[in-house]
Amino acid sequence: MPPMFRAKLADYARSGYDRGHQVPAADAKWSQEAMNSTFVLSNMCPQVGDGFNRDYWAHFEEFCRELVKRYPSVRVVTGPLYLPKQDADGKWRVSYEVIGNPPNVAVPTHFYKVVFGEESVDSPIGRVALGAFVLPNTRIPNEKSLADFEVPIEAVERASGLTFAEKLPIERRKRLCQEVRCDIMVHEFDRARQQGSVVNAGQKTGGQYVQQQGRKW
Repeated sequence: MPPMFRAKLADYARSGYDRGHQVPAADAKWSQEAMNSTFVLSNMCPQVGDGFNRDYWAHFEEFCRELVKRYPSVRVVTGPLYLPKQDADGKWRVSYEVIGNPPNVAVPTHFYKVVFGEESVDSPIGRVALGAFVLPNTRIPNEKSLADFEVPIEAVERASGLTFAEKLPIERRKRLCQEVRCDIMVHEFDRARQQGSVVNAGQKTGGQYVQQQGRKW
């Protein structure tokens, strides 16, 4: 990508947003080189810090890492979304902030994770636990169930313009949140700090859009 289109560290300065990793550094602990590679700006998006990137989202990343205790192979796809919300006139429009000087880095309205938990890495007919989640880029109470953000994978595909499981037959698919409890685990000191926090009143709008774009479970 030409330099003029690339994000810079200065774009995040005093923006009010964290440089949110898409591939977490904690997922690359097998070598220092691998961890260092996660700190490139092409692996980052503006994320609300307190209450999201440093809290709920971080716990969600840990939830994904813990899945390796149950499944021999776990694959996670993460990315930003720019979802529309319905205005007073009934029409759906996309609106998002842009940071930087000049403004060059778009702030996602939501983020998604698509999770694949494979029962066997050797069998071409093994079952795969599949979960798709869309979270708003805003403060989220740690008490909120992760299952509340679960959506059909087809909805994420339509919203992102990507396909994730077109080669995975329906008969091999299982629903992740029926296999494991889709809740985050929070240390007590984190939980106490989050007491009294509330979800932004407008956060559900994008999720409603995503749900409308896909089939119900």
